[in-house]
Amino acid sequence: MRPAAEEQPVVPPQAVTLTTRTIVKLFFTVAGLLALVYVLYEVRSVLLLVFIAGFLAVALGPAVDALARRRVPRAGAILLIYLLILGLIVGVGLLVIPPVVEQVDDLARDAPGYVADLRENKTFREYDNKYDLTQKLTEQAEALPSRLGDAAGALQSVTVGVFAASVQLITVLTMTFFMLLDGKRLVAFGVRLGGRKGEGRLKTLSENIYKSTAGYVAGVLTLGTIAGVSAFVMLTILGTPFAVPLAVLMFFLDLIPLVGATIAGLIIAIVTAFTGFPGDLIVWAIFFIVYQQLENNVLQPFVYRRAVSVAPLLVIISILIGSSLLGVLGALVAIPVAAALQIIIRDLWAHGDIRSAPPDADLGSQPEPPRGEPGPGSPPPVGSVVA
Repeated sequence: MRPAAEEQPVVPPQAVTLTTRTIVKLFFTVAGLLALVYVLYEVRSVLLLVFIAGFLAVALGPAVDALARRRVPRAGAILLIYLLILGLIVGVGLLVIPPVVEQVDDLARDAPGYVADLRENKTFREYDNKYDLTQKLTEQAEALPSRLGDAAGALQSVTVGVFAASVQLITVLTMTFFMLLDGKRLVAFGVRLGGRKGEGRLKTLSENIYKSTAGYVAGVLTLGTIAGVSAFVMLTILGTPFAVPLAVLMFFLDLIPLVGATIAGLIIAIVTAFTGFPGDLIVWAIFFIVYQQLENNVLQPFVYRRAVSVAPLLVIISILIGSSLLGVLGALVAIPVAAALQIIIRDLWAHGDIRSAPPDADLGSQPEPPRGEPGPGSPPPVGSVVA
């Protein structure tokens, strides 16, 4: 017969005693954390510039790596990318500013005529007779030239702010340069700090975040370019003024997730309503709706592929949080930041850091015992005696 199991006495849990040393250690730990939070709050503007520089370094990294693989010195490759970006900005300025200045002047001069032309539309004339819209629009149109002069005076007062922003831009570009130059060595050094056991894991994690962010930036720029070119072609076909500036506006606003393209489409719709109501407005509305469906259902999945795979709800939440913290910049970087966090969480889950068992594990299964040792529930070896 099997002997009765002896009952083990229940040992009550020992009470935690707070010694003076424990209290002092806890006090200094909390004080150190509070001091760290205070320092981070005081240097938050510097941290923001570092964050922007890091994001730009990741975004420009693939282009620099492509030039470096063609035996271009890395410093020279970075400077070449900077020159290309500067040339692109100057080119866009030359395309946008002269026609905007010319056509804004023409708009200020011809605005009263546009308002008078609206009276020829029967639908508008009915609302005008009821709400007296023409008189109000005429007053605003006649005051437009003087307001343009006031705007020019206001631009002079903004010069100091633009200069300060230019200094910050130079600072960010300088930090981005050194991050692109020595970023891989810095990341490798940080990976080695994790020890040999975690070195491979940290390296894989950093590479996945890098590829995800770079892929997202490339995808956003590609979609923005397609949206801007498509808008330019359609506005040119319609003969709408400001075709180039409006196409550039579509490109930049399309970079903002969820709402950017919609805002640009509404602005262009307002312009087409003034220049060709209702025909041009209807054509633009149909084109924009069709293009939005094409971009959302065909272009985005094709361009992004596996670069960024974030749940729609997480996208909305991250954009709201990012825009509330950093405005437009926060909305731009919200999705890659959310993707990076998702990659980190998946890595922690895969390695069991935030769970006790794999999600697909059989709760009733037992780990395989080492050779020569019986596992729980296994039959006794041959020749053994069971008490």
